[in-house]
This record gives sequence, structure tokens and C-alpha cells, in this order.
Amino acid sequence: MGDSGKIILICDDQGFTVNFQKHLFALGEQIVAVEPNLSAAILSLNKGTCDIVFVKYSSPETDIGVLCFELKKVDPDCVIIILLDNPADGLVNELAELGVFESMVWPVSAEKLKFIIDKGTQWHRLLNYNRRMNQGLKENNQSLERQNTLLAKRIEDSTTSLSRLYEDLRSTYMRTIRVLAQAIDARDHYTHSHSENVARYAVVMASELRLAAKDIELIRQACELHDLGKIGIEDSILLKTSALTDLEWEQIKKHPVIGAKILEPLTFLSGVVDLVRQHHEHFDGSGYPEGRKGEDIMLGARIIHVADAYEAMRSARSYRKVPLIKEEAILEIKRNSGTQFDPKIVDVFLKVVDSL
Repeated sequence: MGDSGKIILICDDQGFTVNFQKHLFALGEQIVAVEPNLSAAILSLNKGTCDIVFVKYSSPETDIGVLCFELKKVDPDCVIIILLDNPADGLVNELAELGVFESMVWPVSAEKLKFIIDKGTQWHRLLNYNRRMNQGLKENNQSLERQNTLLAKRIEDSTTSLSRLYEDLRSTYMRTIRVLAQAIDARDHYTHSHSENVARYAVVMASELRLAAKDIELIRQACELHDLGKIGIEDSILLKTSALTDLEWEQIKKHPVIGAKILEPLTFLSGVVDLVRQHHEHFDGSGYPEGRKGEDIMLGARIIHVADAYEAMRSARSYRKVPLIKEEAILEIKRNSGTQFDPKIVDVFLKVVDSL
């Protein structure tokens, strides 16, 4: 497109049209069409690019609002210039509010007409350029949104796959650890199903305390794995039928720490590690491996300690062929309430013991 604007004139006055065209010709401007009314002008506007629409306003009955609205439906950036026969008070402001680019009383000097045409042409092309740029940005944004949606879906699918892989790996680790823990129980036929029974007792007590489901699950897992550290203890010590020497007893006392160290690399079992480490701590501080006391011992570990002790007393062992009867085991738990065991946990134990 050249520098000159392309112009449509809406005018039903033949004499004015000829005069106006002479002015434009003298200025080197190009008129695309002269139309007698709005409908005809719209047809011309639809045929090709036009920078400026001049409108000869000679009748108060002309509805400039409708005219501007209809022209801008065809070209939203349409530059409309109104040519008036006489100055009209207030009309200029009214026309500006309707979207008219400029209004002027005809005739005007060649310099002013040239200035107005150049300014209108530049304004139209700038608006048109901005609109195309905005449309391009809008389309690019829509394309980016579609790509982002697709990328988000791929990320979601990948995350789901990774989550599934993680859960499968986690499940495999848990099965492996459980099998290992069961193998440790099976080293001595007297302790077969020990961890399973401890877990059952501890879950009943934890439920009675109305602990959160996730905390109960941690306690259950810790019970299943609480003796894992015995993998590091020699059979000659674990299966010994006579009293242990001080040195042998020190070896036994290491198993909570050994078990915790085995589990520490498995981050998904982070909540279980401390329960395994603390399950032989005594309420009065006389336990092992750290000599913790009172509420410095995790609640889950205090529950496991009671369940572990009760299950051990109710089972035959290499050092005690005949298990304690239920009443004897309960009495022993009561006797050690406040020293070995947390009194609150003992109270809960006594409430549920008949269901164990």
C-alpha cells in the first residue's frame, strides 16, 4: 500500500461531490468510491481496503450513531470524517463520542485537508496493524495454551506413571522386608508369627486410643519390622536356652539400632524407623538403646513395647518352653506399669486384652 489514503465519500449531492473530488485530485489522493447512502457505502467497504470514509452531513435527520456503528461492523478501525456545512454547537463533542475521527466545516484549506487525510490514513493503518498484531498474539496465546494443556497432560501422565512405578517399587520393597522379617521370626520355631501377632495387638490398642488411620498404619508396619535387626545377631545367642552372658545381652540390645539402620535408606518408611529404634525403651528410662524415658519415647513405640512383651510372654521360647498363661502375662504387665511400661498404655491394654 502506498502513502496515499484510499477514500470513500458518502454524499448524495452531485455538485459537492465534484468539488470534493477536485480537491482530492489536486492533493494527489485516491478516491475509491462515491456512494449516495450508507448501504451502498457498506458494499464498497466490503469490497476492499479503505482508510477513510468521508461523510457529507447536510441533514439533521442523518443518524450518525447508526452510520458509525454499521461502518465499524465492517471495519472496526474505520476512520470516519464528517464534513459539515455550518459549525454546530455541541455537535463536535457528540460526534467524537460516537467514534468519529474528525469533523470539519467545508470548505477547508488544501493544507488542512491534506493534514487530516494523512493523519487519518496513518491512524487507520496503525489501528489495523495493532489489531492484526493483537490477533496474532491471541492466536499464539491460544496455541501456547493448547501446547500447555498438552504438556500438562503429558506431565500428568508421566507423574501418574512415576507414581505407579514408585508404588510398585515401594510394594516390592515392603514385600521383601516383610519376607525378611518373617524369615527372622522363623529362625526359631518358637517365635514363628511373633511380628504378626505383635502387629495385631498393637493395632487394637492404637484403635482404642482413636489414633489417626495413618498413625495406626505406621504402627502396624513398625510391628511387622520391629525385630528386623536380629538379622545381625548370631543364632547361638538368639536360640540360647540358658541365661545370656553380659556380652551376649549387649549384642541383643543392638537389634533395634541395626533394624533402624537397615530401614533408614527407604524414605517411604521414615515414619517407621524411629518406632523400630525405640520399641525397647522403658518408661522409667532403663530401656535401650538410648535410655529414653516417659513421653520422650514415641507413643507408637510405647504401644509396640507392651504388645511385644505380652506376645513374648504368651509364647514358648527357647529359654522358656512353657508360655505364661493369660492371667500371668497380664499380671506381669500390671506389675511393670510405670517402670517398664507407660501406665496409660497399660490401662488401654487392660481394656482390650480380652479381645487379643
